[in-house]
Amino acid sequence: MGEEAAGVRTELVREAEVSLLECKVCFERFGHRQQRRPRNLPCGHVVCLACVAALAHPRTLALECPFCRRACRACNTSDCLPVLHLLELLGTTLHASPAALSATPCTPGALTCHHAFGGWGTLVNPTGLALCPKTGRVVVVHDGKRRVKIFDSGGGGAHQFGEKGDAAQDVKYPLDVAVTNDCHVVVTDAGDHSLKVFDFFGQIKLVVGKQFSLPWGVEITSQNQVLVTDAEAGTLHLLEVDFPEGVLRRIERLQAQLCNPRGVAVSCSTGAVAVLEHPLGMAGCVNTRVKVFNSTMQLIGQVDSFGLNLLFPSKIIASAVAFDHQGNVIVADTSGPAIICLGKPEEFPALKPMVTHGLSRPVALAFTKENSLLVLDTASHSIKVFKVMEGNGG
Repeated sequence: MGEEAAGVRTELVREAEVSLLECKVCFERFGHRQQRRPRNLPCGHVVCLACVAALAHPRTLALECPFCRRACRACNTSDCLPVLHLLELLGTTLHASPAALSATPCTPGALTCHHAFGGWGTLVNPTGLALCPKTGRVVVVHDGKRRVKIFDSGGGGAHQFGEKGDAAQDVKYPLDVAVTNDCHVVVTDAGDHSLKVFDFFGQIKLVVGKQFSLPWGVEITSQNQVLVTDAEAGTLHLLEVDFPEGVLRRIERLQAQLCNPRGVAVSCSTGAVAVLEHPLGMAGCVNTRVKVFNSTMQLIGQVDSFGLNLLFPSKIIASAVAFDHQGNVIVADTSGPAIICLGKPEEFPALKPMVTHGLSRPVALAFTKENSLLVLDTASHSIKVFKVMEGNGG
């Protein structure tokens, strides 16, 4: 019982550090020092004093809550005493937590958050994430005035393009993004049911319209071809494009009769293709299903929410799918929220939790060449970078 109680306490401390003791705007830990002090906004949300100062107008001190948009003034904020008291209460435990955590057995391959970037104001309700294979830059689509934002590998130096508007080259309602081997950015746009291709500097190269009912997920194969799911038509398409010339060479329907397919991923090691379906459950219940096809599009594995429920203590609602470098299928779970490894398709399902803390609503995944995992968390409007915990054998 003593060991069990200690384990529960460690989990509570870890959860407190992530959920309660961190500013959700800058992702810095609250503290007693002036800039890191937690401040109550009149709406009840809490941010650090440094973020209050950054958000406030320099003359009028007016600001909007970054979460609910309620207007207030910086002088109307106050110290959040419960968080300050919690810092004092857990101070000793939190200072000792690194040793305690290193002594706690971890799931093999478990990841820990290394850093995060983006945040409200930089990203607005982001929906898609991709990595440039040549430069390692991070590309995100979101609801900002310019819909496509590109960060360097450390999260800085952002530039943006894809104006919100009604012109054919504008990006109206982006759902997903991918980057080709020659650094072209491909966006699925639900606003006009099209696929749009830009160069890395934001110049429009190609608009593929009238081919889709509702293009959703997009991915690039090792042959630099484009895979696109059509959620409304229930299909998966392959497009061959001359990207420098901006010419569509060929489009082929690879799969039909899929159930509301959204996310799509390609394994760099095997060429396998994973499709994330969202079939309607009984009485409108949310259900998800992962189907995996080999490189010749033969079904080699599938698993759904019901099957996962038999093996996992809580229902898994998959919101994104990816392959790691070993060919394992990885899903983001919004009900946890968590990141879970399902194993290789022929071994489905071999569940192994990878991330169980520090997420709010993960909607997209990407692995770097260094095997770090990037998670797009739409609730915190940020990209979170997870790495294998030292000494974890991952």
